[in-house]
Amino acid sequence: MPAPENPLKSALARGETLYGCWAGFAAPYPTEVLAEAGFDWLVIDGEHAPNDLGTISAQLGVLRGAATQAVVRLPMGETWAIKQVLDAGAQTLLIPMVESGAQAQALVRATRYPPAGVRGLGASLARASRFSGIPDYTTTADAQICLMVQVESRAGLDALDDILAVEGVDVVFIGPSDLAADMGHRGDTTVPEVQEAIRDALGRIAAAGRAPGILALDHATAARYRDWGARVLAVGMDVLLLAEAARALAARWRDG
Repeated sequence: MPAPENPLKSALARGETLYGCWAGFAAPYPTEVLAEAGFDWLVIDGEHAPNDLGTISAQLGVLRGAATQAVVRLPMGETWAIKQVLDAGAQTLLIPMVESGAQAQALVRATRYPPAGVRGLGASLARASRFSGIPDYTTTADAQICLMVQVESRAGLDALDDILAVEGVDVVFIGPSDLAADMGHRGDTTVPEVQEAIRDALGRIAAAGRAPGILALDHATAARYRDWGARVLAVGMDVLLLAEAARALAARWRDG
């Protein structure tokens, strides 16, 4: 019995465009609500949201078997942290601030079992193997891992070709806010040179046969990025969706 298919990875292989949302509440219940909304994927964010291994694992649990696929973003690409979330059941990872081909290669190795990588063999007690219910897990898991790396700096753009040359990188996800800040335009991704850098990067990623990804929080920008080739497109954040709806409701009654 092999490791379960990763539907997100399979959809990307078919050339589909997938729409997602950030999950930042660090709790399973709101993540379950998001999954019922119909997004293709959700980012369980461990970089800027207050998630830890326990809250990530709990959210992976409520998404198990859901049509909406889980993407776990770690705050760093440490091998030990990657091992833990893979054992907890993640099949798709998003790793921030990748700035070299060597860094990308190390991330690929962290997600693979020996001899292709360095992932520790402890899945017998983990959700990933259905608690030893999948006897062939360690020999089949590698093929179902989807690795997304974030390029969000000038150094990352300079190394983009080297990153794209690494076998095992499925998605290169542009981080527009951090990129704009690194280019001297903090808080403004609309500056023409930032937009041109994004457009060029998305095109290069697609030309290399990898799926380009990006986040955009307004419809027009998201549509533009899609037109530029983005196929892994985040179109919202749960925390902002609640905050904006709550502010609008309060203002309607307070000011109206």
